[in-house]
Amino acid sequence: MNLTPRQIVEELDKYIIGQSKAKRAVAIALRNRYRRSQLPKELREEITPKNIIMKGPTGVGKTEIARRLAKLVKAPFIKIEATKYTEVGYVGRDVESMIRDLVEVAVRMVKDEKSHEIEAKVKPIVDGKLIDAICDTRRATDIPVDKTIVTEEYQNGKLENEQIDIVVVDNPKPMLAIGGPEINIGSIFDGMLPQKHKKRRMSVSRAREILMSEECDKIIDKDNVYAEAIRRTEEEGIIFIDEIDKIIGKAGGSNNQDVSREGVQRDILPIVEGSTVATKYGNVKTDFILFIASGAFHVSNIEDMIPELQGRFPIRVDLDNLTKEDFKRILSEPKNSVTLQYESILKVDNIDLKFTDDALDEIADMAATENETSENIGARRLHTIMESLLEDISFNASGDHPMLEVNIDRTYVQNAFKDSKKKFDLKKYIL
Repeated sequence: MNLTPRQIVEELDKYIIGQSKAKRAVAIALRNRYRRSQLPKELREEITPKNIIMKGPTGVGKTEIARRLAKLVKAPFIKIEATKYTEVGYVGRDVESMIRDLVEVAVRMVKDEKSHEIEAKVKPIVDGKLIDAICDTRRATDIPVDKTIVTEEYQNGKLENEQIDIVVVDNPKPMLAIGGPEINIGSIFDGMLPQKHKKRRMSVSRAREILMSEECDKIIDKDNVYAEAIRRTEEEGIIFIDEIDKIIGKAGGSNNQDVSREGVQRDILPIVEGSTVATKYGNVKTDFILFIASGAFHVSNIEDMIPELQGRFPIRVDLDNLTKEDFKRILSEPKNSVTLQYESILKVDNIDLKFTDDALDEIADMAATENETSENIGARRLHTIMESLLEDISFNASGDHPMLEVNIDRTYVQNAFKDSKKKFDLKKYIL
């Protein structure tokens, strides 16, 4: 997608409050990808992405920035925890599995796009199968069937929740990880043996999803899907490595755990540096994948990483702690803001929730105070406060009553947290 860095930041601003430095860094990295794609092939091969490392406490928007960025340009994206990987020679996931996971995401994206393109072509076939299945299921229970009436009811959407018996493909069992690369036991003989089918009972709406997928798979050229998925992974893929500070030993540390952590860093190094990883869809070069790492770095520093890995993250961004003003903006400004989420979810049970401006002030003040006086968990603190604040309303709302308007003002918030406020007031006297 051809967006300028300024436009990218404007899009990120719709969902994430503050953190302008981090937004600018990722926007430039993304635009550089577009700039690189316009260059001659010989020069393009020489230009690698400038990976980013973010430093900041939890809950300030590190993951959300990366996730929204990938969504903005429809790039294959995965978030992984650095702590789940183990050094080669130990039982656990090897670092190459992050590339395999990214390819799986890309395959699913491409397959969904191709399916959407041929949806109109496949729909009449699926509709015919579903109408036949509805008629057959009714006949099996001795219900009189008129196919014309069934077809009319089906087309009017009246049968979406009706349970039917339908024959579907028996898919292979999920992947089995045996200490390293994943092995899909069910697909070892894929293509050598005929597909197995089995009868299942499900709703019409669920059966439509499965049958649409099956019919699209018959038409879509899988080789083209896999080739495009590998291309997107290599050229557009984004991997967000969270908790990278947890695989960095303390400065001066020399125990066995620190040695193991350093081993994981050394295993990650060739992936970030550029290597070729074998996947079940083909070989994937990691040279042009964008890596964004993040961590709180409370105990260790970025400088404690092994030098080779440090050099692969040339762009470093410090994220700011959230202030009271930031919390207030987070509550109301972003698309799908916190207050909008609670208003929408309670409207289902006929509660029309309204937040006054002074209530938002009070909630923001509480979030800032609690993050200062106890562990700083950033914007996640708002969810803790909102759940406690609306607990009684959420519990008593049943939907059996007419629409009720409930106004949440400063007084309501203060009454809901009387005991908590006393606790905060006492803490300032404790040395």
